[in-house]
Amino acid sequence: MAVTVVDHPLVQHKLSILRDEETSVREFRSLCMELTMLMAFEAMRDLELEDATVRTPVAEAKVKRLAGKKLALIGILRAGLVMVDGILSLVPNARVGHIGLYRDPETLQPVQYYSKLPNDVAERDVFLLDPMLATGGSAAAAIQVLKDEGAKRVRLLCIIGAPEGIQVVEDAHPDVDIILAARDERLDERGYIVPGLGDAGDRLYGTR
Repeated sequence: MAVTVVDHPLVQHKLSILRDEETSVREFRSLCMELTMLMAFEAMRDLELEDATVRTPVAEAKVKRLAGKKLALIGILRAGLVMVDGILSLVPNARVGHIGLYRDPETLQPVQYYSKLPNDVAERDVFLLDPMLATGGSAAAAIQVLKDEGAKRVRLLCIIGAPEGIQVVEDAHPDVDIILAARDERLDERGYIVPGLGDAGDRLYGTR
């Protein structure tokens, strides 16, 4: 397992605005999509390429195209939806799935209420998407759902992660790489990431 923090200046700049409590719902949503697009470049760095030939207006050109397995983008409801949209703008042919989990406010354990995945998820490179990796319980549970459906290569893409959540995923799924824009300090007594950015779902959709 590898944990990669994408420290590109554009990523870090946009993240600084995302954290700001004064950032509007509209801007927050747009920034999440933009950050996901930028992080996807790092997350997809090792996708396989194959040789091909095309005809330009001038001459024949040898080019590289994506090869190997096709992609699946799996958003953890509800906050992961905006990240799916961000990557779809780069790879519109990717298949999309959803896993519904919520965190029990008392036990902080994940409870699954929905799952709809591509039929051929076992044959695809899977990117699991959720803005926040807090306790790690939901991410670990979602990864297990994917593995139970046959997924063999899963990568977890989150905007912010807490050390506690990273450790939980690492212990449960040591074969899964994690890509983050920031590794924050800790969780507070409510299970929120510190300094974090609050509840991503609420800030995305204007709820409380």
